[in-house]
Amino acid sequence: MVKSVPEKIGVKENMRSIFVNAPSGTLKEIGSPLINLESKLSGKFDYIHLFVKSQQEFLNEFPKVAKHLEKAGMLWLSWPKSRQYETDLDIKTVIRLGYDHGLVESKCISINSTWSALKFSWPKENKVYKNSYGKLK
Repeated sequence: MVKSVPEKIGVKENMRSIFVNAPSGTLKEIGSPLINLESKLSGKFDYIHLFVKSQQEFLNEFPKVAKHLEKAGMLWLSWPKSRQYETDLDIKTVIRLGYDHGLVESKCISINSTWSALKFSWPKENKVYKNSYGKLK
């Protein structure tokens, strides 16, 4: 059986969630009636999904949303696949930038034919993370 995008993402009932810069059509693919979807970035969230099209947009938005991530939460970062929207992002760059901001990656999925998504979370205490694309600061 093929998992739905919300199942791949790992959404759970009543998760406090927010989508930032999500294209309207994409919300139908990744949204779930189980989550508590907020419209304003305030307080802490269990699940944040940020969409960016460039490194500059990543650098502007990622630190802002990461401040709102619960310690056990997940921040999914989506970027255009295959240089669509003239993006300068790829998986190696996304991982490096995430590590630069103190988060570690764990899972990559395809949202649809346009968007990839990479799951970030806070590093676990006393765990060593080795990644050839990024280094935790």
